[in-house]
Amino acid sequence: MRRILTAAALAAGLLLAGLTAPTAEAAPTWHLRYADGFNTAVTKGRFTDCNHNADTKAAYCGGLTGSVRASWWAYPAGWPDTATQWHYPVGGYYDPATTLWISGGQLHIRMWRGATGNIHSATIVPKAMMGQRYGRYEERFRVSKVATGYKSAHLLWPVNDAGCPNCEVDFPELEWNGKIAAFAHHKNSIGGDQDGYDTGKTWGAWRTSVIEWRPGDVRFYLDGKLVGHSTTAVPDKPMSWDIQNESALNGDKAAPNTSAQMDIEYVRGWSWS
Repeated sequence: MRRILTAAALAAGLLLAGLTAPTAEAAPTWHLRYADGFNTAVTKGRFTDCNHNADTKAAYCGGLTGSVRASWWAYPAGWPDTATQWHYPVGGYYDPATTLWISGGQLHIRMWRGATGNIHSATIVPKAMMGQRYGRYEERFRVSKVATGYKSAHLLWPVNDAGCPNCEVDFPELEWNGKIAAFAHHKNSIGGDQDGYDTGKTWGAWRTSVIEWRPGDVRFYLDGKLVGHSTTAVPDKPMSWDIQNESALNGDKAAPNTSAQMDIEYVRGWSWS
């Protein structure tokens, strides 16, 4: 069940979590809806049994308990990642039990490939930010172990694909051994038209990314700097925030017996009015 908190309670909760309240400048437009500083530890192996009410606000992972179960859902084991769906030579399948855990005030995402077979991919979803029309999405992250063949596409994806064709907003995205980029796909476009922005920044240092999605307007910020601004065919239907991590799509292949890891220090989400 989602808790409804007052502004004062939210601010107090953020201070306890080691976070700060939204600035006064943001107050007229953005309303804080969710924040997590990952202070509740979850051992590896607990993100299991996630195929309950999949891809809806009622989704949950049966292996989780308490506030983490109420707040987070992960793509269930066995779902194919993008590279597998596109029939790449090396693709992945989602495996939250072996790729996700929370410790030391961080969410850890460790994708891996064994001696043979597929990559074990990971996507985790803050349920409070599912099915929202417009919003602000912030996270602080780093890739603490870089390896070839692994990537992120943290994205906004429409609740109803048919109702918002080609609607997608991606940031941060691209392969972990390269540079971070942002992409704003054009609604109703043919051939996957999009605006792309190269930040020139690598994944290995701590970064703070922000997506701001308003009517007719998408902006991308990295470490406080505007790195992209799209106003072309901006999605206008409810979308969900999926923190998606998967196999590379640039032709690189993860070598056998390799792994790569991302750490996330916090996430925050705002609604827009």
